[in-house]
Amino acid sequence: MRLVRFGDRGMEKPGVLDKNDKIRDLSHHVTALGGPQLDPDALAALRGIDIDALPRAPEGVRVCAPIARIGKIIGVGPNFQDSARLAGFKINPEPTIFMKAPSAVSGPNDPIEIPRMSTRTDWGVELGVVIGRTAKYVTVEQAMEHVAGFTLGNDVTERSFQLQRAGQWFKGKSHDTFAPLGPWLVTKDELPNYDELPLWLDVNGVRQQVGNTREMIFKVPYLVSYISRFTRLDPGDVVLTGTPGGVGLSFDPPRFLTPGDRVRLGGEGLGVQDCVCVAA
Repeated sequence: MRLVRFGDRGMEKPGVLDKNDKIRDLSHHVTALGGPQLDPDALAALRGIDIDALPRAPEGVRVCAPIARIGKIIGVGPNFQDSARLAGFKINPEPTIFMKAPSAVSGPNDPIEIPRMSTRTDWGVELGVVIGRTAKYVTVEQAMEHVAGFTLGNDVTERSFQLQRAGQWFKGKSHDTFAPLGPWLVTKDELPNYDELPLWLDVNGVRQQVGNTREMIFKVPYLVSYISRFTRLDPGDVVLTGTPGGVGLSFDPPRFLTPGDRVRLGGEGLGVQDCVCVAA
C-alpha cells in the first residue's frame, strides 16, 4: 500500500492511493497514520479494504507528510562513499547519527524556508525508514519486523549553522521545513527492493544528485539495530539513511539554495517531492 495524509494544516486525514494514483479517504477505517496505527500487523489489516469503494479526496488537495505525530527524526551522517569523499567528511567505523527536530517536518510540496542569516542551505535526497513497532536492543535479523515502511526524505541542512557555529549538528538540521517527507508511506510489501532504489534530486531543473540505496555503507537493518542500542525507536519515528553524492557542499565552488529555487527529488517507488524555496 501507498499511504498518504491529505488536507489543510490541522485538518489532515489518512488516505491511500488507488491503482490510478488517486487518493482515497481512509478516515472511516483508521483515525490517523501514526503511533499504533503503524504497527505492521495493523497495516496488514488495512489490505483487506476495498480501496476502490472508498471516497475520493478532492482533486488538487494538499498532500502532507505521510506520518502523524512523529516523535524523533534520526539522521545518519555520511553513508555513501562518494558523498563523504566529495563533501570532505570522514567515514567512521560506526554510523554517525544526529537528530532533526520533529518541528522541521513538512509536506512533499510545501515551501522550504531559507533561514535568516543563512548563506549555505543545502539539499540531500534520502530513503526514510518509518518505525512501526517499538525497537530496543533489536538484532539485525529482527530489525525489519519493527519497520512500517519507507518514505522519501530531503535532509535540508544549513551548512554554516551545522559546521561553523560550534556544537552539534542539530542547529543546522532543524529549522522549520528542513525535513520534507513523502508524498507516501510505502509499506514493506510494496517496496521489497528498498535496498536497491534509484534516488535523484534536481535544483531548478538541473540534476545534482544521482544514487542508489545499494551503495549505502550501513544498510537499513543494521541501522535500525544499531540505533536501537542507544535510544528506543517508537512507532512513527523516522530514520533518514543518508544521501548520495551531489550535495551543494561538495561542488567547487559550493552551490546552495536561495529563495525562488525549485527542488525536485524522487526515488523509485517513493514518489516525487516538488518544493520552492522561500525566505523565512
